[in-house]
Amino acid sequence: MAWRARLFGALSREAERRRLFLWLPVLMGAGILLYFAADSEPALAAPLSGLALAAGAAFALRRRRIALMVCLGLCAAFVGFAAATWRTATVASPMLDRPRIGLLTGFVEAVEARDAGARLVILVTGIAGLEPAAWPRRVRVNVRSGTVSPGDHIAAVARLLPPPGPARPGGYDFGRDAFFRGLGAVGSIPGKIALTPPPHPPPPQLSLAATVDRARNALTRRIAEIGGGQAGAMAAALVTGKRGLITETTNADLRAAGIYHIVSISGLHMVLAAGTIFWLVRAVLALSRTLALGFPIKKIAALAAMAGATAYCVFSGAEVATVRSLIMTLVMLGAILVDRPALSMRNLALAAIIVLLREPEALLGPSFQMSFGAVAALIAFAERWEERSRAQPPSALPWPLRPLWIAVTGIIVTTLLATAATAPFGAYHFQTFNPFGLLGNALALPFVSLFVMPAAVFGVLAYPFGLDAPAWWLMGLASHVVLQLAHWVAGIDHSTVVIAAFGPAALSCFAASLLWATLWTTKLRLLAILPLIGGVMIAAKPERPEIQIERDGSGIAVRGRDGLLVVAGKPSRFVLQQWLTADGDSRNPDDASLRQGAACDAQGCVIRTKDGRNVAYARERLAIIEDCRRADLVVTPIPWTAPCKAPLIDRTALGRDGATALVARAEGWRSHAAEQAGGNRPWTRQSAPPLSPSSRPAAAVTSPSDDGPGPEPLQ
Repeated sequence: MAWRARLFGALSREAERRRLFLWLPVLMGAGILLYFAADSEPALAAPLSGLALAAGAAFALRRRRIALMVCLGLCAAFVGFAAATWRTATVASPMLDRPRIGLLTGFVEAVEARDAGARLVILVTGIAGLEPAAWPRRVRVNVRSGTVSPGDHIAAVARLLPPPGPARPGGYDFGRDAFFRGLGAVGSIPGKIALTPPPHPPPPQLSLAATVDRARNALTRRIAEIGGGQAGAMAAALVTGKRGLITETTNADLRAAGIYHIVSISGLHMVLAAGTIFWLVRAVLALSRTLALGFPIKKIAALAAMAGATAYCVFSGAEVATVRSLIMTLVMLGAILVDRPALSMRNLALAAIIVLLREPEALLGPSFQMSFGAVAALIAFAERWEERSRAQPPSALPWPLRPLWIAVTGIIVTTLLATAATAPFGAYHFQTFNPFGLLGNALALPFVSLFVMPAAVFGVLAYPFGLDAPAWWLMGLASHVVLQLAHWVAGIDHSTVVIAAFGPAALSCFAASLLWATLWTTKLRLLAILPLIGGVMIAAKPERPEIQIERDGSGIAVRGRDGLLVVAGKPSRFVLQQWLTADGDSRNPDDASLRQGAACDAQGCVIRTKDGRNVAYARERLAIIEDCRRADLVVTPIPWTAPCKAPLIDRTALGRDGATALVARAEGWRSHAAEQAGGNRPWTRQSAPPLSPSSRPAAAVTSPSDDGPGPEPLQ
């Protein structure tokens, strides 16, 4: 058949171009996803055994091309599964079992100044009431007053909570993220902090980390003071990675303008910093004819850029996204050392393999997905551009119109490509789209590329000599212009469009479409339209829950008669914002219309749904008894074991299942719980004892205890 011949012909050409190698990190990612989809912790021996069998089969079938490729693909999937299993085993540490208030002692690992107080990461040396075996390795706490430095050993009364699960089913899982960061609890220190003698010398790595963090804090203060205001705070964040001084208003403007990536040290900053160092070293060496003709100054500049990028990563805090960007940059610069093209899809695939082996959990986060997706789209476009027909000579525009035209066109094209590649991931994780991101990036990136980052490089070089003030002043001035542009773009109507949350199925289709379009070079890439259409169709009709229940039962949101959410109880502002955004609702959590449609008194509320069913939210036990007779569903933050005529979701059930969403069905509701039913993973909370059938008719979710408000503000 003709189509079959064309298909195998295209695959043969892809194999000749060695494009099949690019699918190895994709298959590794599939293995990682299978690991995280498991409802109990796998044994490391399982993927290793599978890897050995697949490798043996690959060797035995090495003369059969298709069989060999299948076996190598299985090897990659087993490697990804094994890497995720190994990573979990190596970072595993105790998680706090329930909220506790007591004496906390430990070494201060990191300090980040904020608008009000500071945020500390503490290496625990003691928690009152807990055996040493149950101590979390690290905790993160907010403080409102007191001065401590990295490396100090402190003692203070702290209120600690287990890292919370998702605010809604399918939402961001802070508990899993905290587990892989080594955080076993979050909380606050409301009172005084005392410096105390340590029970043992600090670990060597802590001393190094504390020294670096002290230097980062000192430079952050200097840049912020010289740069002034929010411009100084933004300039400091670009150099040291400390974003605590940036206000939420500024963050909102940057997000609305589509340029929030500017203040998150990642690929853009690493490339600009390394590129500035590369250009500077190469330009200086080229001034000498002897050096230019007798030495490989391009490779010397690449080595200098690699060293500078590594130092930048370490000094900026070596966050996950920064390390990932460093790996990509080192691979690109390393290609120069071996006389290979720096920007190639094979280099990107190699960087992805290294990152996935080092941090398999990064695959689930927006940073990995958006950064690699954007770079893949840009490299694929560059490959197509190099293959274009050159029958017509380039237009002969006079200087400076030609370089200006090239720069403007480059910014527009790259921004369009990056926006198209990352938009599905941004919509999935944040439920927002910024239609004026092209305008924001086109206006802001020239200032960042030409003024902000070069000034940052010169400032860091001049800082040890005390001659850095002019660089920080220039950087603050350019940052101020960027913030003004962001504020102007954010003020345009519909600069932020809220999109109803869609599920993993749609995201998988979008990811498959992007991979298919960028990794193939033949007409096979045209088939990417099929998963793209499937993703759009699935995302266009998301499953919108009728009821959202907070994980501790402190509040609910019910879809009222007009189709909009109506709130009862007192859900935290953070959780309520998550519900509204996921529902595609642009209202503010303080909007008075959120309470309209709920009939409330001192004992609780009743909300009537669009199909005429009554949902009761009961604050008192007497109200539960009455609502059980009259309502179609009862939700209460009170533990309840007595029989109830209506389905009832109480605090005990919520404590087992986490945040719960209910989807309307003709026969009642179908529940979705944030915590996997029967799940037993190291980052999930301990399950409560089984409940009697009468106390768990629907599903449920609990905050671990009655002790005070939830931990949302700590996120």
